[in-house]
Amino acid sequence: MVIYYLKKFDWILIISAILLTLIGIISIYSSSLEKDNFFNFQKQIIFFVIGIFAMFVFSFFDYRFLRNNSYFILIVYFFCVLGLVGLFFLAPETRGVKGWYKINLPGLVSLSIDPIEPVKLVLIILLAKYFSMRHIEMYRIRHILISSIYVFMPCFLIFLQPDLGSVLILIIIWLTILVASGIKLQHFLILCLCGILIFGLSWSFLMEDYQKDRLLSFITPLEDPLGSGWSQTQSKIAIGSGGIFGKGLGQGPQTQYGFLSEPQTDFIFAAIGEEFGLVGISSLLILFLILMWRILKISLLCSNNFSRLFTVGIAGLFASQIFISIGMNLGFLPIIGISIPFTSYGGSSLILNFLALGILQNIYKTS
Repeated sequence: MVIYYLKKFDWILIISAILLTLIGIISIYSSSLEKDNFFNFQKQIIFFVIGIFAMFVFSFFDYRFLRNNSYFILIVYFFCVLGLVGLFFLAPETRGVKGWYKINLPGLVSLSIDPIEPVKLVLIILLAKYFSMRHIEMYRIRHILISSIYVFMPCFLIFLQPDLGSVLILIIIWLTILVASGIKLQHFLILCLCGILIFGLSWSFLMEDYQKDRLLSFITPLEDPLGSGWSQTQSKIAIGSGGIFGKGLGQGPQTQYGFLSEPQTDFIFAAIGEEFGLVGISSLLILFLILMWRILKISLLCSNNFSRLFTVGIAGLFASQIFISIGMNLGFLPIIGISIPFTSYGGSSLILNFLALGILQNIYKTS
């Protein structure tokens, strides 16, 4: 029975995700060489194993349970919101952000848990459930307003951390599912105008100085190359110096000697470009294209609105993170702290991404 179901898996999707993760693990290993600290490398392997296990477990979990149990979804959603609230009281401040719970295990180094990652997945499920029941009433603006409340609560809490990047991702997820649900063009344009207005007010009254500096350094990076423009400048140097085949594993000076900020998370694309060159980043981009192609193919096979909107939401989540993160590394988007799915270091993200693929596999098998 198990072998029969395994044959029905989309193995192209699974293998592309696994290869993306392995490329990331190799890059994390390389960036650990100079400091001789392989703790993140070892943890990422453990997260990878847990993620694969979660994917296969949820591939046998009937996704229709999520479609048919509104109260369960709402309860999980509010637990996620409470998890975000708890950060302000229980999470230590790291680089000015309260974004992770620290758990000290006896005899082990502390682990960090990011509650934002489950929020992304749960919000996709909640919005897919909400709009799948109201797709013929999308002309009514009240459904947009009600759904915006579900999005606003976690966005507001995440903004206060502050984490603008994750706020942007949640908004993109919402807009992606809205468009897939059939929102009217005039309503979409109104939302865009409201977004511009909110950004203007945030700039004047809510944004921290360092967030403004990051946006300004994107426009004029050479005005402060040793300050706010440092990370993006070093990222472009790393990618440009990689050439066709790269400098080799553990041989990239920007990555190894600390010139490249966060080479295991936000700037892992630049680290791969420096040490593996055009061949490395081309392989990465091809795998991402295959990943997105297979997810969109599943969306076309879906037999109901819930599974279609869920699949489109996952596609929006991955595509937005890929585009923004690579854009940050190449210098045509501001630095807002977005990592690349499957490739960047991060246990919460990696496990939840594979869990989402497990649900997609179940949708694919039953379509």
